Amino acid sequence: MELVVQFQVLNQSCQCLAWKPQAIGTGIAESQHVVAGYSDGTIRVFSISRTEMELKMQPHAVALTAVAYSTDGEIVLSGGKDGLVAVSNPRTGMTVRILTDHKGSPITVIQCTRKQYYDFGVEGSELWLATSSDRRVSIWASDWLKDKCELLDWLSFPAPAAPEGLTNLPPSLAAFCPWEHGTLVYVGFGLQKEALFYSLRKKQIVEKISLPYFAMSLSLCPAAHFLAVGFGERLVRLQRGAAGRPHDYAGHHDAVHLCRFTPSGRRLFTAAYNELLVWERTRR
Repeated sequence: MELVVQFQVLNQSCQCLAWKPQAIGTGIAESQHVVAGYSDGTIRVFSISRTEMELKMQPHAVALTAVAYSTDGEIVLSGGKDGLVAVSNPRTGMTVRILTDHKGSPITVIQCTRKQYYDFGVEGSELWLATSSDRRVSIWASDWLKDKCELLDWLSFPAPAAPEGLTNLPPSLAAFCPWEHGTLVYVGFGLQKEALFYSLRKKQIVEKISLPYFAMSLSLCPAAHFLAVGFGERLVRLQRGAAGRPHDYAGHHDAVHLCRFTPSGRRLFTAAYNELLVWERTRR
């Protein structure tokens, strides 16, 4: 629990970041890269092992709000405050594609996951999703080596009129479900306070989990059937699927705006304002 390396970019705020996935058959040092998106529209790739910035590119004209590596680490997907999604090559620094489907609404989430060819009747080596603050989610099948990127599904979730005086609505968040392939989980401002499980195969919502408040953050455990939800009411909820009994934990003094399970699923990191808490999941 000590600081091992720190990168500083003057006069710019880091809005989002992602670790490069470790390529199969490579050493740990080769996978120690982080991509970060900044308020001036730039993306920077940092090497942890060499403690230096390796690449700077600017695929956006506005602040970045989400960034992710493709599953093989050969492509960087980034979303901006204007709703544009850029596809960039971190080796050459070139932007190879701009997607305008979410234009006009800030991108809140970008996530990639591996898939097999023709799993859903389309050609591609991975699935990825983009979520925007207007409660829309697009799901894509891509094969970047063949320059293929095809829209697989488009979701739009209804919501009532915003309450009077409420300027910041709860964020729209989505994530692929690690224990139910072909399913994604969505939370956001809507008609009900709930987490929705949507099946890409059935093209419908297959499960709902009631929540006490609108979610501010979401993370799905990669090693067990658990989801963690953070709320503006300073609570963290841990729940095993729709049938499991929820467990609420207090500990933060502000809205829990970030939840992240570790890859092993044993620990959960939550953040609120200037607090960072580490939780250990016990077997139950």
